[in-house]
Amino acid sequence: MANKKTTPSHLEEILWKDAAPGGVIYEAGNAEKYKTGAWRSMKPIWNEEKCKHCMLCFPVCPDSSILVKDQKMTGIDYDHCKGCGVCVEVCPFKVFDYVVEE
Repeated sequence: MANKKTTPSHLEEILWKDAAPGGVIYEAGNAEKYKTGAWRSMKPIWNEEKCKHCMLCFPVCPDSSILVKDQKMTGIDYDHCKGCGVCVEVCPFKVFDYVVEE
């Protein structure tokens, strides 16, 4: 019986219910507390000259990273933008370039 897999003895004592949970948010609404922009692999770049300020991007941003003043978009909060690209997809005027994060 070649290649028989065995469990290391130190792992045999760990039960699934003792393992730390993953993917759990202990405090709801904590996105503002933590700068999560470093997680991005893609980055939306806003072109102010093309923007019609229709604000279709604002309500769909899951991280509230669309910056607004006087009912007009003023930029993107890159400290919290995770680069999901939803703003890029919903914009009818194609004001966002979606580029690889450097």
